[in-house]
Amino acid sequence: MKVLVIDDDPAIAETVRRTLVTQGWTVAVVADGVAGLEKAEAGDFDIIVLDIMMPGRNGYEVVRDLRQAGVWTPVLMLTAKDGEFDEVDALDFGADDYLTKPFSVAVLVARLRALARRGAPERPAVLTVGDLRLDPAAHTVHRGDTRIELAPKEFALLALLMRHAGTPVAKHRILESVWDVNYDGDANIVEVYIHHLRKHIDGPFGCASVETVRGVGYRIVPAGG
Repeated sequence: MKVLVIDDDPAIAETVRRTLVTQGWTVAVVADGVAGLEKAEAGDFDIIVLDIMMPGRNGYEVVRDLRQAGVWTPVLMLTAKDGEFDEVDALDFGADDYLTKPFSVAVLVARLRALARRGAPERPAVLTVGDLRLDPAAHTVHRGDTRIELAPKEFALLALLMRHAGTPVAKHRILESVWDVNYDGDANIVEVYIHHLRKHIDGPFGCASVETVRGVGYRIVPAGG
């Protein structure tokens, strides 16, 4: 397996390199974001281990630019930034996993193996269904050139449907993902928010992209008129 390590801390980079070499993997190390991005785009790597705070370009920018360039190599963020919003940002920009420093080398290797098993399927950071676009990192939604303002729950519901575009999403799955796995309120809240969503993303445009699949749930498809 071929791994690219992008980290400006020589001690950390060398620890990761030696650890992975003992696993029989080939490892390339780059110490700044600009060179790391160029190498990631040009090379044929199975996995990328990426720091966040680096000279040139930070890790958020690197993973975002890779995804925008159509490079879907799995990326594990390895960073000293341990805030939950740092992790959210990394995943929203297109990272696949997140591990904070200091770290267990055994856990690092296990996570990299898991990423390698998943492979590199296309998973764009910006979700698109027809002319509808949702950017989780920027928290924006557009229908064509028109920006659409959504409440937080509406945004989360739309993101869930768009991540499963064309496939029905069951009501219980919506409740667990958008509200909470332990949500015990009125399940009809889903219908209420589906109505709100249609009013914002379909009604003004003469579209019908959010469909009810009776007895199953809801799905989103490219807009019809």
